[in-house]
Amino acid sequence: MTQVAFVAFWLAMALYAGATVLYAYHVMTKRAALSWYATFATGAGFVVHTMSIGLRSSATDGTELTGANVLVLMAWALVLVYFIVEHLMKVKVYGVLLVPAALVVLLIAQLMGVSRGVLAEMTASQAALLDNWRVGIHVALVSFANAGYAVSAAGSLLYILLERQLKHKKSTKLFNRLPSLNQTDTVARRSVFWAFPVYSAGLLLGVMRAIETDLDLWWADIRVVMASLVWLVYAAYQFMRWRKGWGGRSAAYLALVGFVLVAVLAVVARTVPAGFHVFGL
Repeated sequence: MTQVAFVAFWLAMALYAGATVLYAYHVMTKRAALSWYATFATGAGFVVHTMSIGLRSSATDGTELTGANVLVLMAWALVLVYFIVEHLMKVKVYGVLLVPAALVVLLIAQLMGVSRGVLAEMTASQAALLDNWRVGIHVALVSFANAGYAVSAAGSLLYILLERQLKHKKSTKLFNRLPSLNQTDTVARRSVFWAFPVYSAGLLLGVMRAIETDLDLWWADIRVVMASLVWLVYAAYQFMRWRKGWGGRSAAYLALVGFVLVAVLAVVARTVPAGFHVFGL
């Protein structure tokens, strides 16, 4: 079963790579057939990706929420959220950014040894800390929220590029095939709108688990500190947009700053051997 999961993992990456190329060609040519094939390849990759997670979980009596396994789950959540956005917005251009992002996350997971079954080294007390339903939901909520932040970053990046083109009064065939400023701004705003409360709930569950286990100085853990910074940036984003009527380029830059912090946190969580979080090492 482990070997089948390994094959499914690589097949999912191959399908995501093919979908990335098809999305790019669709944006450049606007051929309807390419759009269909791109969506089909992404959907097939997602199905195989799901199979890989399920088979690996069955072979190991449950998915350990450590190291590369969490990255595989994050990539899965990103593709699922992208599919929802594509269905609601009817725009394929985001697939050029988000599907390869999921592919990169899977490649990093592979480098960390996911297909070799490499797991984090934990003490008995650390393993006991993870053995709780709150931890599983905490990881799931944060993964889905990060996927939403990635969608917002994609919309914000497109907004900045489009605005720059308009400001300099430049127009190309590719530019004309991109979504409007209003549409990219709407995607960025709505993505944060639902991702922020999900992220907040995920952090709350993590805090509850830390307090429940009476961990010393849990609030000083570098991942907790960085997660708090991410929360503050997106809280400011929400406040400025809904209370101050903020929008446009300033909001786009703030969304990108927030996602950079998310990416940095993902790296720190898997490289810095400090604090009580052990899922990355």
